[in-house]
Amino acid sequence: MSLTALNKKALLEQEAHRLYGLLGSVSRSKGVKWSYADCLQAAPYTLAINQIKKEKNAVILAHSYTVPELVLGVADFSGDSYALSRKACEVSADTIVFAGVWFMAETAKILNPSKRVLIPAGKAGCTLADAITEEEVRALKAAHPGAPVLCYVNSTAGVKAESDVCVTSGNVFDIAAKLPQKELIFVPDLLMAQNIEAELKRRGVSKKIIASGGSCCVHDKYTPADVQALRRDYPGIKVLCHPESRPDVCAQADFVGSTKGMQDYVAASSDKLFGLLTEVGLVNRLEAAYPDRKFIWPFGTCAYMKKNTLANTFQALLEPRADQTVELPPDVIARAKKSLENMFEMSK
Repeated sequence: MSLTALNKKALLEQEAHRLYGLLGSVSRSKGVKWSYADCLQAAPYTLAINQIKKEKNAVILAHSYTVPELVLGVADFSGDSYALSRKACEVSADTIVFAGVWFMAETAKILNPSKRVLIPAGKAGCTLADAITEEEVRALKAAHPGAPVLCYVNSTAGVKAESDVCVTSGNVFDIAAKLPQKELIFVPDLLMAQNIEAELKRRGVSKKIIASGGSCCVHDKYTPADVQALRRDYPGIKVLCHPESRPDVCAQADFVGSTKGMQDYVAASSDKLFGLLTEVGLVNRLEAAYPDRKFIWPFGTCAYMKKNTLANTFQALLEPRADQTVELPPDVIARAKKSLENMFEMSK
């Protein structure tokens, strides 16, 4: 074996050890943790990606629902939609690689119109963002004049451009409560709209929520029976769910909040057993952060998020395809940016 080959072998083994330190406590599949052999297979990609992004002055933003080898192995920043939206405003790199779904990469482009924005998964969709069009939003506005439009961040650039304020699962209740109007249009999550109305009522705020759209293909599958099963099988468990879930599920959970909200809840809690009614990517992140705690995850995987891989991240950095490169009309960027800026302002 040549000296060069020996050096390469040593580098790969060193990288595999680094990855195993990050991923060794993380589930690769139900009941199976990442092994050193798994990390050794990923090492050539993570080594190359981390080198190339420096050469190209690129930064990688990864949503928590993408695969853990991306989130923990190569991402410069990871988190939920809101955290990554804020981070996209701060980066100085020439290129933003957004490991997520298409609407998220669009958001990064809206906030950084002069930067190159790439998404490894290409035009990976989202059942929420795909549930309503800008034409349908205009029709709602015409039918309800004077009602401001709140659009969930899980929406297309065109829908954001037609909206007054963008919101996330972490700030939607506060922003809805702050708006003075008694009638609000909310798109595109029908279940979250019901949860907004219920939460406002709990706060003593009376507003009518006019809703249209669809639901999250992960969070809409949970039922009260899933909560009851967790409590039956794991006495003392704390059950966490997302406001994209059904209202009757949220009513039975110990905590309802965004991806970051769930992370903060676990961080502040002295409990050791948590039931997570959410996407498995968050489970992986919490397993890595808190190996001394137990996280029970019944089911829930976003196939769209999982389209981002080490292989297509490497390829996008080297030779991005047209469908991996985000381009938006300047007028859409300007109008959509206003709705995002309104969110940032109202979230202070």
